[in-house]
Amino acid sequence: MTKKNKGKSGLLSVDATVADNRRARYEYHLEETFVAGIALTGTEVKSLRHSQGSIKESYVGPRKGEIWLFNCHIPEYAPAGAHLQHEPKRPRKLLLHKREVNKLMGAVTREGYTIIPTKLYFNGRGMAKLEMALAKGKKLHDKRDTEKKRDWGRQKARIMRERG
Repeated sequence: MTKKNKGKSGLLSVDATVADNRRARYEYHLEETFVAGIALTGTEVKSLRHSQGSIKESYVGPRKGEIWLFNCHIPEYAPAGAHLQHEPKRPRKLLLHKREVNKLMGAVTREGYTIIPTKLYFNGRGMAKLEMALAKGKKLHDKRDTEKKRDWGRQKARIMRERG
């Protein structure tokens, strides 16, 4: 989490990223992205505003004709009482239009795609949003190519800095 996204109280400002799944770009070919709202409880929102939360091991999948986020860790909000706490890794319903749900479910069942959460953030209106992507897994040689391109980009940048 960068300092510039936090205000005086330590809370995230608007358009602030809470969690980013950078590993997804290495493990998968990301093809099409979607943005969905998340059905959260009050203490979950408060934890996210304090930039606590992780989507590194989470995944998105269908359940009872809807799309859900599984294994997303949002820790309990400490200042709240014990009776108000939420379960940290509970499944969370994603709020999508019906045509988006149908498209995602069709791609997963027929075409062998996976839905990967890539970013959890607050939008301009202060609503928690999840960016997810339809993805296909990379093979080992694809991952090596990605590393080579990244290393070459770093070397190129280093050379340009030395010259200029």
